[in-house]
Amino acid sequence: MRLEDVTLTLFAACNFIRLFAYPPQIYKAATDKNGASAISYTTWGLFLIAHLQTIAYALVNRSDWWLATCFAGNAICCMAILAVAYRKSVAHARTASIGSVIPARRSLSEYIKQSIPVRTGSAAQVVRDTPRR
Repeated sequence: MRLEDVTLTLFAACNFIRLFAYPPQIYKAATDKNGASAISYTTWGLFLIAHLQTIAYALVNRSDWWLATCFAGNAICCMAILAVAYRKSVAHARTASIGSVIPARRSLSEYIKQSIPVRTGSAAQVVRDTPRR
């Protein structure tokens, strides 16, 4: 086996193994409670572009369908991460905006207790929600 064949085989094998690293990332993005805020669209977008370029190189310059297929898998996984992160961020933003538009309901007595000074004895004090000890 020539050195070129060894390096190509190792390159393709490492990129094939990398396919198994994507599912945990997709799962983390899908289950994140903060709208997948740790996912960088720029980074994953650049990975996607690099994979698409490698597919083109493998097909046009090398006529290597196996390598192109391997990188197509990588590109599909990058698209999945971007799609899941986008979907989670939109859903998170939607629930966050709904939560901010509709404030928590409070009774009139709660408003009074929080902000109206009440005269007790000779000094004015603000009545708090929790008693002091």
